[in-house]
Parts: sequence; structure tokens; C-alpha cells
Amino acid sequence: MPTEQHFPDPAVLDRFAAIVGESHALRDPADIAPYVTERRGLWPGATALVLRPGSVEEVSAIMRLATETGTPVVPQGGNTGLVGGQSPDIGGGEIVLSLSRLNRIREVDLASNTITVEAGVVLQTLRDKADELDRLFPLSLGSQGTAQIGGNLSSNAGGTGVLAYGNTRELCLGVEVVLPTGEVFDDLRKLKKDNTGYDLKNLFVGAEGTLGVITAAVMKLFPKPKGREVAWVGLQSPKDALALFTLASERAGASLTAFELIVDAPLAFVLKHIPGSVAPLSSPHPWHVMLEISSGRSAEDARALIEEILSEGFEAGTVSDAVIAASLAQAESFWRIRESMSDAQRPEGGSIKHDISVPVASIPDFIDAAWQAVLAVEPGARMVCFGHMGDGNLHYNISQPVGGDKDAFLALYRPINDAVHDVVRAFDGSISAEHGIGRMKRDELIATAPPVAIDLMRRVKAAFDPAGIMNPGKVI
Repeated sequence: MPTEQHFPDPAVLDRFAAIVGESHALRDPADIAPYVTERRGLWPGATALVLRPGSVEEVSAIMRLATETGTPVVPQGGNTGLVGGQSPDIGGGEIVLSLSRLNRIREVDLASNTITVEAGVVLQTLRDKADELDRLFPLSLGSQGTAQIGGNLSSNAGGTGVLAYGNTRELCLGVEVVLPTGEVFDDLRKLKKDNTGYDLKNLFVGAEGTLGVITAAVMKLFPKPKGREVAWVGLQSPKDALALFTLASERAGASLTAFELIVDAPLAFVLKHIPGSVAPLSSPHPWHVMLEISSGRSAEDARALIEEILSEGFEAGTVSDAVIAASLAQAESFWRIRESMSDAQRPEGGSIKHDISVPVASIPDFIDAAWQAVLAVEPGARMVCFGHMGDGNLHYNISQPVGGDKDAFLALYRPINDAVHDVVRAFDGSISAEHGIGRMKRDELIATAPPVAIDLMRRVKAAFDPAGIMNPGKVI
């Protein structure tokens, strides 16, 4: 990371500013601050200019000038990323390209069940629009009130709906992308079947802004479920959770729309630190599952399904206790608990976080093996494990010992991180399930991925961005 700041030539900055107009070219440090400060505070950045274009034509002109002048560009959506992919470096030579003003819904096609949106549309806005149309847009994240669709696509965001609906990649049919040269790749098609050559769209989805700037996309809509039931379940172990998941999958099939695994610690943190939180069950349990059943037929069908699953779970001895939400408000309260877990970990001191995935069947053994590996580094550590068990993605977080020194614990970041990721690889898993690579995991990816894979990625990068100006230092 550069330690000295070298800002671009002021004359070059003036040329960039002229494209969007001075009112949308931020130069004052106070105005710039929100764009160079990410939520974890791990990657401080600096820039002399934040550009906020209002059209694809302006984005195109910016990229042409960036190529001409060799100016690195960092595309940014809602700045909610967790791996530093949206942040400029501290050197000051990169300019930030904010997509927040590209926030129009261009088209709704209910016959095709598609909605075409610009990159700056906030995820919650898209979800609300779908709801108004009596449809469902299933991508759901804790940051959905701020996160933007362009960033969701660039990071291939996951969330709680992946089990039934897939990652953001699976929710996208077409994209519009401005290339580093300023050329516009218009692939805003609604086709569910298209075998005409390479799937170029999916090179940009998940590329974290390193190949081009996503400016719009065609996203899928789904019929709104007619019935939805949410249950909170207490169990003794991840093995019991796996047995319950197998049962739920067999009984509900595609109607199983969420299956979240939670150890006791993050629930306790929420109850302690998030005002208004109420324990779902009357007694504590070492492990918990929150499961959701959605029915396209009726509310009665969803209720019957979830009752059947829980009844069989009790009979099999895998379920210790359970409660089905008695109202929409209670169901939402269960989801608030789940979505508050990352924030609730913060007051407990230092935390070392992992966004991993392993085969679903390996989750119990992974949790045991990873925990032993962590305890070998820090015997007083606390496991804060929660996540989307249904698709194999766990947020395997570690909190500092009670009463411990935060700085001393965070000094163990690399040994603990390496210990957990070694176990992940032993189970043929992934060190980045839904948050991306960004700056955080770039070096580890390069060091541990198959050399042929790294070489292929570098060839793709060189083909699309030969000048190396697109989000440099990220991913690869």
C-alpha cells in the first residue's frame, strides 16, 4: 500500500469534473470522507475527486478520459462492502466513481417477470417496488437499506435467500457495462436461454469492478408467496441441525426458503446489545436454527408444512424446542435478531471474521475442526458462528476473550485466519462465500488458488483492462 500521497494533476481533475459538472464532482475533504471510509475501518483511503455521473454517457466519457490519462478508477455503490473492494488506496492517485445517481428503474415487464434497473438503485427500493407489483425480489441483506444493485452484482452478493433463489448472479439476466475504454457493452436482454457464445455477462458479475463498470441490469422477479411461516428452533448440535435440514429439504423441497444456523453466542449478544430484542425461546440452547417455509399455494399449506417438519424433528430427537411465529411482527422480529448479529458482535470487543463455505454435509465436522484450530491459537476465544447453512455459507466469526485486550487479540488475526482457512481448504471449501475478495483476501487467493486459475484470471484482466486502471489492487 502506498505510504506517500500522489494526487493526479489538477488540470486532469478539472477535465473529469467538467464531464459531470462541478456540483457532482466532490473535492472538499468533508464531502469526500464518506466515500473513503468503509464500515469496518480496516482500509483507510484517499482521493482528490469523487465523480457522481448521472448517465451512462457520462460514465463512458469518464472511462475514456481515464484510459487516455492513465488515471485509476474505483467504482463504488453503497459502500457497504466488507473486503475493501470499493475503497481507494491511501495514495490518493485513484478517483472514486460513485454510481448513486444512476438510480432509475428503467422498465418493468410483468409478463417476463423482469425489472430493468440502474446500478445505483438501492436494494430495498427494488424489493419495495417488487412488492408493489405483487412480486418478490428475493435478494435480502442486512445492508439492503444502503447497498446498491451495482455493488450487489459486482460482488455477487448472497444473503438469506440463496437456498431457494440463488446468488445475485442467478437473479440477473442481462447487464449494461461501460468498459475501461469507454465502450458500452449493452447486454440488457431478458432471455432465460441464450447459448450464443461465451457468457460475457457473468465475467462482470462478481468481478468487483476490475473489468468494467456495471451501469444497469435486468433482474428477475418471482411470484410473491401466498403463505410464509418462520420458526425458531433450539437444538443441541450442528449434527442435529444437519438432520433437521435434511428432513426439511425432503418435506418442503423448493418451499424451504431459509435455513439459518446460529450458535448461542451471537443470539446472546443481540439480546444484550440490541434494544427491544426478545429471546425467541423460553430457555437457552447451545445451537439454534431459524427456518422459513414459503408456499405458492396458501398460508395453510405453509403452516402445515412447517408443523410437519417440526413434529418429525421432535419425534426424531433432533429438535429440543421450537416456536412458530404467531404473527408477521413476530416473524420479522426473528429476522431482525438474525440480521443484527454482526452489529451486536461489535460491543464485545475485537472480532476476527470469516466468510466461508463448505459442502453442507461437512458443516458439523468443519465447525468442530475449525474450533479446535482456533483454540490452539487463543484458548479464551469465543465462537460467534452463524449463517446460511442451507447453502453451506457460514460467518465463522471469533470474538476476543471476555475481559481480554482488544489489540492483543487482533494481533492474532493472521494466525487465527490462517488456521480457519486451512480447515476450510481441507474440506474443499471456499475462503470467500459471498463477500468477495477485494483487498482483504487478494494475497491469500493468489497464494493458494491453483496457478492455472490465477493465470486465467490475469489473462482476462489484461484483455479487458490492459491499462490496469479498473479498481487496481483488488481481486487479482
